[in-house]
Amino acid sequence: MAEPGLTRKIRVAFVIGEYPPEERKRREDAALAYSSMEVEVGIVSVKATPYYIGNAPDLLGLAVPPFLDAFREAEKQGYDAVVPLGTLDLGVDAGRCVVSIPVVGPSESMLHIASMLGRRFGILMYDDFVLPLGYRMVERFHMMDKVIGWRTCGFELPDIIANRDKVVGTFVDKARELIKLGADVILPMGITQCPVHIKPDWLMKELGVPVVEGIGAPIRLAAMLVSLKLNYSRVYWPKSPLFDGK
Repeated sequence: MAEPGLTRKIRVAFVIGEYPPEERKRREDAALAYSSMEVEVGIVSVKATPYYIGNAPDLLGLAVPPFLDAFREAEKQGYDAVVPLGTLDLGVDAGRCVVSIPVVGPSESMLHIASMLGRRFGILMYDDFVLPLGYRMVERFHMMDKVIGWRTCGFELPDIIANRDKVVGTFVDKARELIKLGADVILPMGITQCPVHIKPDWLMKELGVPVVEGIGAPIRLAAMLVSLKLNYSRVYWPKSPLFDGK
């Protein structure tokens, strides 16, 4: 319920990069579905995406400056918080030093919410090539000891739509493998699998455990931070002087 005296919805910007038109719409629709009576989700574009440049760590660094521009644009448009698409958390650390609104990372949100829901995580990614990116993300937040296992669906990001049915079936089978190993929470580290092509509510019914995905979790966490008037510490993320007056 909205707080008494609240005059408008909390506005959360979701930053989406370049995709083929149908693929972009799927991601927009997935994000917009997390709007509510209290939360307005909007779309801000960025001229970068792993869909075209790939997921090699050296190439992903090229995406950070455009994401910073998108975060600044979201702040300029009056959004209260901003979330980048994708579980790589592109530009999040730098963004917190550039804008004055919360910049909420999808993977960071997933991992911390999952820590409240269970103790042993099962993580699913696209293919073996991107596994090291997942390892780095989990290690960054000191949660590797919580991971019971890793699995992949065997398809690179651009190939998922053409193999959707196989991806869905493989995802469910691999998730069940992880649950048998002891996972009590499933994390899809790759939003194209879930929630874009596999709906989390359906998946939770199939698996019988919580599924924390990378669109709804960061959007709603961002809105919660705003509603509680919380933001990232300027002691830890000092404001960058490079953008003073810009």
